[in-house]
This record gives sequence, C-alpha cells and structure tokens, in this order.
Amino acid sequence: MSEMRFSKSNDVLGTTNRGNPAESSLCTLCRADCQGKCETFMSSLVGRALIYPRSFGIVTAGANNTTHVGVSYNSLRIQGRAYGAHGLAPGLSSDPDDCTFPNVSLETSFGREIKTKARMPIMTGALGSTIIAQKYWDSFAIGAALVGVPVVIGENVVGVDRQSVISKGKVTKAPELERRVESYTRYNGDYGAIIIQVNVEDTRNGVIEYIAEKYGNQCIIELKWGQGAKDIGGEIQVHSIEYAKFLKNRGYIVDPDPETEWVQTAFEKGAITSFARHSRLGATNLSKVDQVREDFMKSVDYLRSLGLQRISLKTGAYGMEELAMAIKFATDAKLDLLTIDGAGGGTGMSPWNMMQSWGVPSINLHAKAYEYASILAASGQQVVDMSFAGGFALEDHIFKALALGAPFTKLVCMGRAIMIPGFLGTNIEGALHPDRREKIHGNWDQLPKTVKDLGSSPEEIFAGYYDVEERVGKEEMKNIPYGAIAFWTMADKLACGMQQMMAGARKFSMDKISRSDLFSGNRETALETGIPHVAEANDETAKKILAS
Repeated sequence: MSEMRFSKSNDVLGTTNRGNPAESSLCTLCRADCQGKCETFMSSLVGRALIYPRSFGIVTAGANNTTHVGVSYNSLRIQGRAYGAHGLAPGLSSDPDDCTFPNVSLETSFGREIKTKARMPIMTGALGSTIIAQKYWDSFAIGAALVGVPVVIGENVVGVDRQSVISKGKVTKAPELERRVESYTRYNGDYGAIIIQVNVEDTRNGVIEYIAEKYGNQCIIELKWGQGAKDIGGEIQVHSIEYAKFLKNRGYIVDPDPETEWVQTAFEKGAITSFARHSRLGATNLSKVDQVREDFMKSVDYLRSLGLQRISLKTGAYGMEELAMAIKFATDAKLDLLTIDGAGGGTGMSPWNMMQSWGVPSINLHAKAYEYASILAASGQQVVDMSFAGGFALEDHIFKALALGAPFTKLVCMGRAIMIPGFLGTNIEGALHPDRREKIHGNWDQLPKTVKDLGSSPEEIFAGYYDVEERVGKEEMKNIPYGAIAFWTMADKLACGMQQMMAGARKFSMDKISRSDLFSGNRETALETGIPHVAEANDETAKKILAS
C-alpha cells in the first residue's frame, strides 16, 4: 500500500484539490472549467508566493511528509549540503554574496549536432489532435515560447483538420499546423523549439514531406512509439457523424463505423452520441528486434534525406526490452532527444482502466533508463539526450527526475500540469472580456472567489503580468493570451523552487545535478532505483569523519 504524499487539502499553502489527487498532486480528472484551487492552479496566479506557507507572521509550519511507503518519486528525497559550491557561472566566486539561489542557472540544452537551448529544463507534453489542445493552443504555445522551453505538436493535427488538403499521400495545405507553428515561433527567439510528432497516419498522409518542405530544420521531427497513458494509438472523441465520416475517409479507424447503416440509424435516434477516432499501431509487420532496428534506421535515414537533421523519439511505458531498444537505437542513430514516458500520464482521451493498469510506472522505467544508458556510456558511446515524462507537476518532481537520470536527462516533459494555466488564464480572460469568451473558449461567466480574492484586473490577478510586459513590451501585451501569462507565472514559481533546491544542494548549474543529490525514503525505493537509503547515503564518509 503506497501512502500518498498529497491529500485533498493543504492547509499550509491554502490549496485544495477538487477531485482526488494523483501522485503528481493534480486531480486524477482535471477539468478545463475548474474554479480551483489546487497548487498548480494557484501557482498560475500568484507564482512564487506559493512556495512558502501562508499567513506569514502568525503561523509556524511543519512538514507532514515524514513517512514514505511504497515506490514513487515522492519516496525520493533531496539531499542538502552544508558546504561547497559547484557550477557557478563565470565571474561568480564562492563568496557567500555570489552563492545565492537567484544565481542558480536553469539553462539547459539538448541535441547531437545542433544544440537546442532552453531557459529552464522543462518541455510540454504532446498536444495533438484533441479538441482541448486545439482550443487552448495559443495559451500553451505562447506561454512556452515566452518562457523559452520546447513545445510539442502531437500526432494527427493535419489529418483531423477539415481545412487541410491531402491528396494521394501529399499535403498541400495544413492551416491548423501552420497556425500552431506560427503562434510559438513569433515569441520564442533563440530558446526552445517546435517539436512535431508523426505517427502511421501522418506518414501515410505525407505530413513528414510537408514539414520538411515548409519548415526544414526550424522544427524537430518526432517519431512516436507510444505514450505513458496507453499501449494503443491515439484517439479522440467526436460528436458529429459527418466529421466521423470525414475522419474515416482520411484513413483513420472510427468506432463505431459511421458508414454502417445501423450505426447511422442509432445515431439519428440518439442511441449513439459519439464516435472514437483511433490511430493504428506501428511495427505490426515486424517480429524480431533486428527488424525493428532496421526499420527504425531506415525511417531516420529517410528523414535526413529530406533535410530534417533534428530528430527525436517518443516512447511509452513498455517493458525493458523496448526501453533498451529505444535508448540503443536512438543513440546509434544519433538522435537529438529521447522522451521516455512512464505509466499513468496522458493529456487527451485514454481508456481509463488501461491507463490504470498497463505499463511500467515512471520511477521504475526511469531508473532502468539510467542503468541502460550507463551501460552504453561505459562502452564509450555518446548516449542520446533524454527527457523523462509521466506525472510531473512540481519543482521537486523536476529536480528528482533530472537527478535520477543524470547526466543523461536534460529535460522533464510535463503534460497536464502546464495545461492548467492555459485553461485558467483563458477562463479569466473570458470572464473579464465577455466579447472574447466564445472565441477563446472561456468557461466562466464571472470570476470565482478563488480569483476575486486576488483582484479584478489581469495586472492584479497575475503575479507575472509585469514580467511578461517587460519581456514583450506594453504595446504587444494586447496580443498575449491571459493563459500565456498564467503559464509564465507558474513557470516562474517552478523556476524559483528549482533554484532554491539546487542552491541547497550546492549545485548552481544544471550539469552539476547528479544522483548523489538524492536519497531514498524507504529501502524498497532504494532497491528499485539504486539511490541509497537515507541512513546509508554518505554513511562511509560520515564514519571516516568520526574516526579522524
């Protein structure tokens, strides 16, 4: 039995989950119209103020996370150190005036031949053909661009777009894809990147060739093996039978079949109200590892023949064989990034019991990823840069994931956690500006108390408002969605929290984070991760001190 770190209410921070909190601290079911107020919701408004206990001056606060049962990221703890300073930027010294947490650099980079820089070590999850990704894209993308972190356009975006033009495996028009790329590239500058994911249907429809011709190395192309939410292809739900027929004609599996007479009758009578569009499984015609390797290398070679030099791979919560294949093949192919997604995550529509029951939990998968990467590194190979995904929301999650996979892990991929500020900011904008509400898909007619308590204007509500204004200028602020301001505000809280944890560990740059910055809260976690138990970490050194 695993004891959860998170209860529904956190009296210290003054936050409350609407539903039952998952390992990530987010509700298991996160609603776009939620009125609050979980930690991520409030972080999107007040930013770094939420790092500290509320009601300063009249309270004392003590941690309630003293017992660790079961294996999870919450059963890892971060080591602090009482001396030293590692990774200070040029021009800084070990003087205490320089060794302050604001001087911690969160900048990172990934890639083999072409380095992609990020201002902090996070990236978005794949935001693809789901309606929620389409509705709130500008908030997600512009927020990520302003922060300077990569954003992922998920699979099927071209295929489900009614306005795209596809004929005989060739795309000649893809307005939704173009809109998404433009939203991000307008603001990202030298940091971050657009990563565009492709699957079986995208390949058949000629999406790869379209991307190569229109964007070239402006984008990173991502091959997809799977995700942490399910072991089948992606799906969306649609409520129009005409749209369902359109999707079937685009080459997708649609369930139930909208062209079947009985289904049409059932839909007309109201017995059937929606259809599920599914993507196909890949590699079904391959039965041996050598065949998978050969097919994968051919795919990479083909992408490079089109001039696409920046390539990544996304894999899901499969078992150890597939994990080893992903790390080895991505390393041999000299890919720029490998994202490894543990079980339980997901940003779209996944079968609930499949999400509950399939695959390898994140911490087990990521611990083995480090082990396998270390084996390759020991043989002299330059291991592919990695990103860990699967249920991350808070700054300690980011630190722990980076440390668990160090030195191979460069980023942490966050799905639902960085969608919440997009929802929240959009709802606030719609409530304050009713004339925009329908266009931006706002869900509120008026501000709820959770927001009113902070103010009645964006300048009052968002702690990060003036930071964003400083970044883009007063004139450009009118073009920035409130959801992007909320994204910035939450990212600032995560960044500040990361800086404080790194300073406490005496690590002032990302490349100095290591597995020695962690210990395990219980012996089962120590066994599974290889991270020493709290009573054993540095025990040998401690005894030498006693004997000196």
